[in-house]
Amino acid sequence: MSDNQQDAVENPDTTHFGYREVPRADKEKLVRGVFDSVASRYDLMNDLMSAGIHRLWKRFTLELSAVRSGQTVLDIAGGTGDLAAKFSRLVGPKGQVILADINDSMLKVGRDRLMDKGASGNIQTVQCDAQSLPFPDNSIDCITIAFGLRNVTDKDKALRSMERILKPGGRLLVLEFSKPTNALLENAYDLYSFRILPLMGKLVANDEESYRYLAESIRKHPDQETLLEMMEDAGFVSCDYHNMTGGIVAVHKGIKA
Repeated sequence: MSDNQQDAVENPDTTHFGYREVPRADKEKLVRGVFDSVASRYDLMNDLMSAGIHRLWKRFTLELSAVRSGQTVLDIAGGTGDLAAKFSRLVGPKGQVILADINDSMLKVGRDRLMDKGASGNIQTVQCDAQSLPFPDNSIDCITIAFGLRNVTDKDKALRSMERILKPGGRLLVLEFSKPTNALLENAYDLYSFRILPLMGKLVANDEESYRYLAESIRKHPDQETLLEMMEDAGFVSCDYHNMTGGIVAVHKGIKA
């Protein structure tokens, strides 16, 4: 049983918001507050936090997607639209990209940036909850969720919702911070996450607490093997994952049978 499932059994009315235990009904509002605060500087902070390496992580995710012209791609928690813009070119004018996010502030930034790039012709934006995706069964060729699953209250429910709407043979790709595979790296990563990252958030985004939450949310997210089991429990087959940057980030792949 995953930590996420164990929490639901032991505390059916509460969940984690970072290291805090909060009423399950409150988490969505709290997460929304974080991203309302950071939306305008989200991409800048990503570049600073990862020294630009997040672009390589996303490029590898794109390669694993095997998306082709004419297909339909759903990018959940797509935020400011960087993955959606790249998928837009891959699917071409006969395909469709759906940029989805639960947070209106992030979607607004994403829409504006996609229009600035001239990449909005085959992109639709939808504000929705990953736990109950408003799309027909068997309608999507590929789903990506990059650095968003850890913010979802009920991850198991979200994974089942994703499996439902994928076409048979369609694939899910979850790009997320994970557990470093080396103890020395993990110690250095902890120092960076809890000392440097909040300070960076304070200086650049004028928001220390939101970036402290982001560091805590990473530690509460299931590790590589647990997330793999959760995907299999949701009905995905041929599941595997690839560690990147020493396991600081992992991309999980699952196929709908």
